[in-house]
Amino acid sequence: MKTYKAQYKIAGGVHPEYHKELTRDKGIEIMPLPPLLHVYMSQHLGAHAKPILKKGDKVLRGQLIGESTGFVSAAVHAPTSGTVKNIEETRTAAGTFTQTVEIEPDGQDQWTSSLTPISNWESTDSKVLLNAIAAAGITGMGGAGFPSHVKLSPPSGKPIDTIIINGAECEPFLTADYRLMLEHAAEIWEGARIISKILGAKNIRIAIEDNKPEAISAMEKAIGTADDSVHIVILPTEYPHGAEKQQIFAITGRQVPSGGLPMDVGVVVQNVGTALAIRDAVVNGHPLTERVTTVTGLPLAQPKNVMARIGTPYSDLIKFCGGINGVAAKIISGGPMMGLAQSSLDATITKTTSGILVLPAKAVTFYEAMPCISCGRCVEACPVNLMPCDLSQMLEAEDYEAARDCNVMDCVECGCCAYECPAHRPLVQYMRQGKARVSAKILEEKAKQAGKEKK
Repeated sequence: MKTYKAQYKIAGGVHPEYHKELTRDKGIEIMPLPPLLHVYMSQHLGAHAKPILKKGDKVLRGQLIGESTGFVSAAVHAPTSGTVKNIEETRTAAGTFTQTVEIEPDGQDQWTSSLTPISNWESTDSKVLLNAIAAAGITGMGGAGFPSHVKLSPPSGKPIDTIIINGAECEPFLTADYRLMLEHAAEIWEGARIISKILGAKNIRIAIEDNKPEAISAMEKAIGTADDSVHIVILPTEYPHGAEKQQIFAITGRQVPSGGLPMDVGVVVQNVGTALAIRDAVVNGHPLTERVTTVTGLPLAQPKNVMARIGTPYSDLIKFCGGINGVAAKIISGGPMMGLAQSSLDATITKTTSGILVLPAKAVTFYEAMPCISCGRCVEACPVNLMPCDLSQMLEAEDYEAARDCNVMDCVECGCCAYECPAHRPLVQYMRQGKARVSAKILEEKAKQAGKEKK
């Protein structure tokens, strides 16, 4: 095993204030069950899950309550034992609507035994391990929530030689992954080895930013005397080193092509939380029913890293952290760079909820966006070498074809451009809207092409 600094410098990047001191030394606390859990059927990238039960049904923890509805979809499981009180369509933290199963806990927290633990995974066929991960509803826990069984099923013509376990956690305020590495390093390392076996990858890289020396030491201790195919790569503290394409370049020097995926360059990236969940699914037979979320911000009485059940309302999490002292001017699901502002505390924890951030009035600025002044700061900050200034003007003019030609779909929505813009232009919002319109156009084109082929 080797530990060394990353050899390659990513493009762009910014250095926001990190504010991780609010929770970095706070050990993970297990939150008691709330009175009601609201479990979304959309907790992942891709098709929503479909509820398979009805009002009044009794459920056990880990019981399947939502089945996947396509290859890019993920199963959803009951976070505890109890009674289904209702099934209705509600709005998620992302602002989309999905079917939601409301469960009233019975206080017993009794597990179902529907999944079989695989203690001898080293000698188990990779397909069996992959099926266990799919059955457990594991998704990426550090970003968009891509179903893990899909990521771990590359086409036969795209062999994977390197897996990267992402412990960078470059988003300001968030420390959930940091605490996982300190408190569960051995389990993360076992999860990494399970991923490596499934993919047949010969190289394992653990990526951690240099502002987390304790996490580096914890992972070094857990990995121990592994051979030289295993490296801990120390990244400079610079946002967005946690973005997978940027991380791949910083560690391997490989450039994921425009419109491509990490598998196109022989790499798969998984978050440390995902590696831990994969280990829990395989070794313990436990579906993904809980996660660690950083609940933080200056107005919060007791900022914490909380192990909470999927479906826990944000309001209950904030209450568990002592409530809010004074006035909260803004609530964000996630971190300040890529998170989404909330209009209420009705949203609930999902598999991808890395943080809940409470901001005071002094941290929130009201401004009016101005025309682009062509200063070029957004171009210098962009980690994927786009021209956000030009793209934003194309999107303002609703010229989506021009934006598509200028690779708007490569935007990772990191927020670096908006962070640097002195004209306060809502660049990320333009990109998100543009990507949505272009995505719809691409789907329309595919449908037309499929229709022609049928004829």
